[in-house]
Amino acid sequence: MQLGLSFSLLLASLLVALSSTEVNAVPVKRNGGIITLPLKRVHQARDDLHPQILLQQHINRSHRRLARMTGRAEPNTTELHAALQKRMYLLPYGPGSKRPTKRYDRHGVADAKAKMMAGMTNGAVDVNEAVSTGNNRKAKAEESSGNSKGSSSGSAAGASATGAGFSEVALQALINGGLTDGNTPTVQDSLALDIEANDVGYIATVQMGTPAQDFKLLMDSGSADLWVGSEQCQSTAGGGCGNHTFLGSKSSSSFKDTGKPFQVTYGSGAVAGNIITDNIAIAGLALNAHTFGVATQETPDFSSNQVPFDGLMGLAQSTLSEQQTLTPVESLAKAGLIGDAITSYKISRLQDQKNDGEISFGGIDAAKIQQNTLTTFDNVNTQGFWEGAMDAITADGKDLGLTGRTAILDTGTTLIIAPPADATAVHQAIPGAKSDGQGGFTIPCTTTTSLALSFGGTSFAIDPRDLAFQPVDANDLTGDCVSGISSGQIGGAQEWLVGDVFLKNAYFSTDVTNNQISLAKFA
Repeated sequence: MQLGLSFSLLLASLLVALSSTEVNAVPVKRNGGIITLPLKRVHQARDDLHPQILLQQHINRSHRRLARMTGRAEPNTTELHAALQKRMYLLPYGPGSKRPTKRYDRHGVADAKAKMMAGMTNGAVDVNEAVSTGNNRKAKAEESSGNSKGSSSGSAAGASATGAGFSEVALQALINGGLTDGNTPTVQDSLALDIEANDVGYIATVQMGTPAQDFKLLMDSGSADLWVGSEQCQSTAGGGCGNHTFLGSKSSSSFKDTGKPFQVTYGSGAVAGNIITDNIAIAGLALNAHTFGVATQETPDFSSNQVPFDGLMGLAQSTLSEQQTLTPVESLAKAGLIGDAITSYKISRLQDQKNDGEISFGGIDAAKIQQNTLTTFDNVNTQGFWEGAMDAITADGKDLGLTGRTAILDTGTTLIIAPPADATAVHQAIPGAKSDGQGGFTIPCTTTTSLALSFGGTSFAIDPRDLAFQPVDANDLTGDCVSGISSGQIGGAQEWLVGDVFLKNAYFSTDVTNNQISLAKFA
């Protein structure tokens, strides 16, 4: 399938459109030596270019001019490209659009944490106090209820599930960040999924180069490009790309640079660099001279020391690839190393303390699912995303009447992003929910509302603990929490972006050959 216009081609077409517009300006000489030049509005010469694309182009030019006038550093090309592609990302293309956008999205997550941490920095509470206060509160609750059995982490998880408030285990992970290691997989051709912070993302380790080095990669079903940082990587914020592992000719004797550029703009962040070939191994399966990218430029969303992964592995369909190459799972199937281009995800919830998340290539881990709940349905997206029709959205069993919706299922997105009207309707069904006026919502950390999404005739409930994503105030774990569902127009008017808040509650599998999606309830 042919991809939509590349950024460079689109930019060139815009310049041609502008240069071909006739101005017809004629100077007029006035009395007193004044000459007046008429100004005529420049209209689009083509009707296949969205006005917001031209708007962002003019905004980019203005930023450059303002920087020159004020003596500041001009925005670099990657930042300007990212701004334009972000503008494209917000356009209502919807299912069936031929313009690909990448969905890796931390929408609302960083801002919510920053506000909470700012409150702590301003004297509301410090890290140790937040955790110890929560533990004391939990111990008192256990003592008064006569339930003092079990580990503290298990009790915290159980308490949250019954509406007692946000888990102290999750709070500590939220504050400290980093990774919680996943257990060794129980089946072959699988990788453990490490948990980033409080279920922000899911990371697997693969080997690259000669000699092989370990690289931690975010597993992203919402994009289709594999990349890691280059040995020459620079952050758009200045300096290098943090304390990550990098790939290049210095570290790998099998590294070959094709000289072809690539760039990817995601819902959060952007990268640019070169397409290369090198040896990689995924769960012991060797792909020699595999084609993928190394990023020579990264925005801080990826280059920061606080980012615990070295790159992304896109596992949507390769029709979405900016590098125009097969995804790793497609390459494994083509090489005969797995039976079919199937990727399956068991995503683990941190506060359960099971750490049993895994990603499997080539099939479904039958031991992880209730077989009679396995539901398979068609992928309705023609771009390459994994998108299915949602039969219904219910709250405590009550149908909210939101019909005709579709959902992009994306392991690389943390929250659920619903169209504004839908997000409002959902939160109206959650007692105590409030809008923050900026597209986000808060709900009680003690909520017990059971929200469920239905696919293929099967309803999959979201654990209330996942809806209460993080506390607004780290010292009040029974107060307000940031909702795991936020508002945003990510595509069509009835298109949802469904991330880990939901996917922690269902086994998720994608099949490239049959263009189908499967969900099942956990065993």
